[in-house]
Amino acid sequence: MDVLAMLTADKPVVIFSKSTCCMSHTVKALICGFGANPEVIEIDKMQNGHQIERALIQLGCRPSVPAVFIGQQFIGGADKVIGLNIQNKLSQLLLDAKAIFIWAK
Repeated sequence: MDVLAMLTADKPVVIFSKSTCCMSHTVKALICGFGANPEVIEIDKMQNGHQIERALIQLGCRPSVPAVFIGQQFIGGADKVIGLNIQNKLSQLLLDAKAIFIWAK
């Protein structure tokens, strides 16, 4: 099992972040605003952070953070997550992953 699969297994929402990244903070605030409690992994504070960052880049995440996984599926970075929210699709992904249980449209 690769490092990303291990870190996202059995977690409804995982956000790979860097502690100094303002877009990571924005995405965390957006997802928390739905009532979800994402697992936030600050890769700049981890010993193997460079390995995780390489894996995120190989997955196609440019820049490497924020990188959002919902229901163990790679969703994308800030642009993708914010776009899904504008299209009213983010809440359904969170519901399907059991990150939230009710959401009024």
